[in-house]
Amino acid sequence: MTVPTRIRTSAKAVVLHEGSVLLTRNLWNGRECHFLPGGGQETGELLPDALRREVHEETGLSVRVGPLLWVLEGWTEDPGVLTSENFHRVEVVFLCTVEGSAELVGGTEQDIDQIGLDWVPLEKITSLGTLSPRYRAHMAPLVSGAVPRAAYLER
Repeated sequence: MTVPTRIRTSAKAVVLHEGSVLLTRNLWNGRECHFLPGGGQETGELLPDALRREVHEETGLSVRVGPLLWVLEGWTEDPGVLTSENFHRVEVVFLCTVEGSAELVGGTEQDIDQIGLDWVPLEKITSLGTLSPRYRAHMAPLVSGAVPRAAYLER
């Protein structure tokens, strides 16, 4: 059976606050992992607007969208249990800061696989095995306070 493929653009956030980065904790394909907060862009929605909406839905936090960090492009050829489609995905990642309270109260529309939220100290990011190695490597400069250079990351 052929499964349809569609392009999905999404905005993701590297939200920094007091030396930590915000990650969603998820149960994905039977294992616990961490993701950057954010999600799919809707038709007619600018990426920064999509990012603010998605971060608020998933975390309850309001963020100020800063500079572009990375564009990550890849695809899935196995839709898994959560979807009946394959995705060619384009994730646009921005550096963000919290506006207002940084208390993790949870969002109103968390992803189906989301099981929590974590402020992870930046010095632990490079060894955090539950976060994609692609992101761990590119987040390393944040530990020393440097902003990573914008980059295109291929699957």
